[in-house]
Amino acid sequence: MLGWLAGLGAAAGAGLLPGEASASANVTALRGATLIDSSGVRSGATIVLAGDKVLAVGSCDLPLPRGSTVLDVAGKFVIPGLWDMHVHGAFLDKITLPLCLVNGVTGIREMWGFPPIYELRERIERGEVFGPRLVVGSTIIDGPHSTLPGATVVSTPEEGRQAVRDAKGADFVKVYSYLDRPTLEAIADECGRQAITFAGHCSNHVPLGDASDLGQRTFEHMYGLPLATSTRETQLRQAIADLPLDPANPFAWFKQVLEFERRATLTHSRGKAVQLAKRLQRNNSALCPTMVAMRVYASPADRFANDPRIRYMPAFYRDFWRDGLTNWVPVTDQEIRQQAAFFRRRQEQVAEMHALGVEVLVGTDAGNPYSFSGFSVHDELELLVEAGLSPKAVLQAGTRGAAVKPGADANLVVLDGNPLTNIRNTSRIHTVLTRGRVLGPAERQRMLADVEKAAQEPFPTAVRTCC
Repeated sequence: MLGWLAGLGAAAGAGLLPGEASASANVTALRGATLIDSSGVRSGATIVLAGDKVLAVGSCDLPLPRGSTVLDVAGKFVIPGLWDMHVHGAFLDKITLPLCLVNGVTGIREMWGFPPIYELRERIERGEVFGPRLVVGSTIIDGPHSTLPGATVVSTPEEGRQAVRDAKGADFVKVYSYLDRPTLEAIADECGRQAITFAGHCSNHVPLGDASDLGQRTFEHMYGLPLATSTRETQLRQAIADLPLDPANPFAWFKQVLEFERRATLTHSRGKAVQLAKRLQRNNSALCPTMVAMRVYASPADRFANDPRIRYMPAFYRDFWRDGLTNWVPVTDQEIRQQAAFFRRRQEQVAEMHALGVEVLVGTDAGNPYSFSGFSVHDELELLVEAGLSPKAVLQAGTRGAAVKPGADANLVVLDGNPLTNIRNTSRIHTVLTRGRVLGPAERQRMLADVEKAAQEPFPTAVRTCC
């Protein structure tokens, strides 16, 4: 009843009750669907949209403004637009943006920002480019011996502070794996001074709980979690501190740290997990596990090579993915078994953290091998359920807890199946509504065809992507 009254109130306030709407009002009504959002489940709902805003939400007999376009969605399910909270490749706007939208992803967090992406974000908001909402990080800030060409490498606390001050246009600062503790502390302090948050990798030199205490908002890829919950954390961290690093091959050091993390999962402590969860909750820190990408790195190189969705990727991506996996993936039967078990234990630890009240974000690391913009969000949702989260919890994470209510942005996804009974139903998309547009089945197919065509066009060979 409250939703009905609120809907009528909003409609009246907008002057759009029946008999009052002008013919030019861009009003669309969805009739008969089951609405699933953070407020619960409502069957037989009517959702009225005016342009890119929700005008009213009510029951099946909610009165509509004159001249409304009515979409009969009886028997279908409506959820808020999905978010991908870890993306690379927004600069490929003819690829990344439409692939997100046709998959119901109406918001993305780009994890490696630079001026053209900041400009793209503004063009989207001005309506010059059709795309999802774009939240953009700074250029990646890393310590000496970084494995990332193009990252901003800082060697001292003052250089770290300057990198934060230089992060103009960014919505947050992105930190990475090789930062030492004094430099990360300086970055955290400068972020506080500049009123900007920081997120990214858990530094291999700073325990996850300590980085959270410094103010790190999100931790990506499950890095640092196994060490932080191991009974052998002290010994393993000493081994990391003693590990020699060859400047000519810094990735070998990084990979050995991952091996220590694998060993850490064999001595997992529930008690340490409880204490860590309390710190993360207290600090408002979240985990973004990007399981879909981590599964690729834990699998033989050719496991995903024949994924049919690769036709939507530029040719240089396909080459980059194939070559980029060489140093990552397991090869021998023993390595394959070990990495599969390691991946499963990390999944279980994420589910444990969620059960202990830590926020879990849905992110794909799109742009990395066989993690596809838009499509892989649905893969990530499925992997989170496989890890042990409920479909309801996963849907809340994927939609950022959005409520479909008067005044909210009209980002909606119409599904042909109930995602609460089977999370795979999030990929059974019938229609996407965003930015005042209705992307029905035919329009979505046209957009996919355009992406496939664009993927055949030449692109610059420079690739900004990372895990």
